[in-house]
Amino acid sequence: MSKVIGMGNALVDVMTILKTDKTLKEFALPKGSMQLVSREFSNRLLAGTLGLQKMQSSGGSAANTIHGLANLGVETGFVGKIGKDNLGKFFSKDLKENNIKPVLFYDLEETGRSIALISKDSERTMATYLGAAVDLYEEDITSDIFKGYTLFHIEGYLVQNRELIKKSMRIAKSNGCKVSIDMASYNIVDDNRDFFKELIIEFVDIVFANELEAESLTGEKPEKAISTISEMADIAVVKLGKSGSIVRKGSQEYTIGIEKVKNIDSTGAGDLYASGFLYGLCMEQPLDVCGKVGAILGGYITEVIGAKMHDESWTTVRQKVSEVCCD
Repeated sequence: MSKVIGMGNALVDVMTILKTDKTLKEFALPKGSMQLVSREFSNRLLAGTLGLQKMQSSGGSAANTIHGLANLGVETGFVGKIGKDNLGKFFSKDLKENNIKPVLFYDLEETGRSIALISKDSERTMATYLGAAVDLYEEDITSDIFKGYTLFHIEGYLVQNRELIKKSMRIAKSNGCKVSIDMASYNIVDDNRDFFKELIIEFVDIVFANELEAESLTGEKPEKAISTISEMADIAVVKLGKSGSIVRKGSQEYTIGIEKVKNIDSTGAGDLYASGFLYGLCMEQPLDVCGKVGAILGGYITEVIGAKMHDESWTTVRQKVSEVCCD
């Protein structure tokens, strides 16, 4: 069995259910985006949403993907930086309870948090205070971290430290790992387009992007963007939300449908799709099967608030995954 290690912003998600999108306008947050905010802004947003239904869970894009893989039985690890505070303790405990090997560094800054504002149509808007997460540096990364792993999954949100991303990918590759990246919010891709292209061409084997991120990266709509991205990396995946996904490797291209579920919150759907897809690769399944497994996880996560499924959901998901992988 393959072993997967992830790296990303170690964050605690504060899921907030909006009654209307008025809050987004009040705080000038573009719907569907991920905005980096200051601690002061984060505190004002928390105060401004007082009284709304909230839930707390460990989060961060790569961490969500690693959680999904761990729940499917893959041996996993996670690299990140947290503060010596209650949120940091919460994050570390959550990794251990899910059989994920923590590779955590500590910082004087507070543990990062992401306030996810969930609209009536299930779209989520993220206001993220990175806190300690942003202080993960290239000096923290050593070859020992990657020994024994076969795949390294990283989130594009780490682009604020380009040297960290490049060094991590370089060392992972030197240890025999394949590298996958989940791009990040479209506005972050817009601001770092050329760097992402160079990074993908030099190091990345598998690229995950939603349709907005794919268009930001290539300037093309999904049908053409998938081809352009597949010329830069071995495997390209463009997630289309309710329209499914497209997977391409070389001249092979597959259109993947969605899992029929009761969608109430899209938070983590892309992250868990990546979990399923990478699980399929770990099990040496064909690309269309990998996409189907991704669709199962990406679908069922939308039936709950936040990016963590309950035990009952996982029982259903594992059964469905076993049926797909055995067909």
